[in-house]
Formats: sequence, structure tokens, C-alpha cells
Amino acid sequence: MGKLMIIADEGDKQYFATPRGLELAGKLGHSVEVVAFVHAPLARLKITVTEQTKIKRKLLAEREATVQARIDKYVQPGQKVSLKTVWETDISHWVTERCRKSDYEAVVKTGHRTESLVYTPTDWHLLRECPAPVLLVADRKWHKTKPVLAAVDLASRSPAKKQLNHKVIANAKALATALDADLKIITAIEIPTLLADMDLVDPRQYVAEARESMEPAIEKLAAAHDLPVSLFRAKRGPAEKVITSEAASVKAQLVVMGTVGRRGVKAKLMGNTAESVLCHLRTDVLTLKP
Repeated sequence: MGKLMIIADEGDKQYFATPRGLELAGKLGHSVEVVAFVHAPLARLKITVTEQTKIKRKLLAEREATVQARIDKYVQPGQKVSLKTVWETDISHWVTERCRKSDYEAVVKTGHRTESLVYTPTDWHLLRECPAPVLLVADRKWHKTKPVLAAVDLASRSPAKKQLNHKVIANAKALATALDADLKIITAIEIPTLLADMDLVDPRQYVAEARESMEPAIEKLAAAHDLPVSLFRAKRGPAEKVITSEAASVKAQLVVMGTVGRRGVKAKLMGNTAESVLCHLRTDVLTLKP
């Protein structure tokens, strides 16, 4: 039995990570650790250290009571759930360090999908740095009967990315089985913009040849995971657009994909496919690292 970490949503009225995480944990047979973060700039107040301590304890107690009530509402019979209330501002750092010290099947968090060049929210830090898979839950009700979509990169020759394809499909298949949902698999055929702009390639011929070159990889993945080749679909276009359009087309309840986790200026200027997808996709997304 594995363990999921659920990052409790702030606020009392709208929360999505806790019910979704508890449901998934129940179907997958995992235990759950719910982590509720709270913090206030008490040092700015003109009060004594003793008074600050009292306020801190009160805020922690109130947060614990609120999240525990939320857990009690959605916990399933016999489900093992613990609650940890933490005084912390840097959520991504705390979660990343926690995951480095203990094994988690995934970190579940409601997604907040906006980013600027100068501000990187918690979600992006987790995608880049957290060693555990990260499941970002959409802030809306999910469609339990809709398929699970696995996004793989069949164009890459990188051994790490090839291994990641296996990881993505294995996780997507397990989730589809647990959720009693269909499994769909998508890969993108992206024509290099520079070559297309210079008329150095014929788009139709390029796509046809790319599809043909992918057949051995598809057959290998299908055999390794006991899946029919017909589940694999290749579409022309940039990966982020192909994944987003396919998820919308099949009305996927969950997208499973890999992320290479670029950091720093390179990630800011070039972006990651997973992060580009998350800017446009409004469904649950599970990201896996090599």
C-alpha cells in the first residue's frame, strides 16, 4: 500500500484536492497524509513573543479543525488518513523536502495555473523540483466516466524519455483500471517550424514518415503493457496543442504526462510541455519525472 500527500486548499467554501485525493486513494488502496499550511506575518505586529505564540497556536488549531471537518466529510470507510498542520510560507520547498525523506505515490494539489516571468507559483516549483509525481486537480467537478489520457513522446531518442513513456503508460493504465475508465494514448508529430517556414519539408510526407517511424515504438509499448496498438493515436502539431485538443475531444477526466523539469531562465524562456499544457488545460493532470 502506497501513500498520497494531499495539500489542503485554503479557504472554507471551495476545495477540490481533498475530495479528489481521498477518492483516488480509496480506489488505489493508498493511505493519505493531508497537509494543511497556515501562516501570518506575526512579527510585524507590536506584540510580545508570548502573544505571538498564542496567536500562532490559535490559527493552527482553527486550520486543523477546518481541514479535519473536510476530511471527515469525504473519508471512506476504513481509509487511513492523517492530518498534519504546518506553519510555513514556502509550501513547495516544504513539500519537496518531505518527499525526499519519505516515499509518496503522488502529491495532490488544486492547480493554480497562471505564471509570469517574474513570479513562479507553487505549482511550477513542484513540477520542477518535487521528486514525487504531482497531480494538479482542476478547480471544477470531474467527469468520473470519462477516459484517462496518456501523453507520450514517441519522437524522442532520449533513453530517459523512452523510459518515461513506459512510466506514463503504466500509471495511466493503473488509474484507468482503478477509475473504471477507458484509456487513450496520444503522441504529437511536430514539424520543425524553421524547416516548414523555409519549405524544406513537405508537411504531409513528413507526418506520414514520422508515423511510420513511430510504429516500432508503439508496438513495443503496446506489447510491454498488454495494450492494443489501436489505443495509440498520433496527431500533427506542437505537443501542448495536440494534448490539449485531444483531452478536450475525448473529454478526458485525467491526463497523465511526463515532465523534464527544466529550471531557471531556460525553463522561463523555453517552458516545459507539461507547464504549457497546464496553462490551457482545465482537467486533472498527473505529471511524472524520469
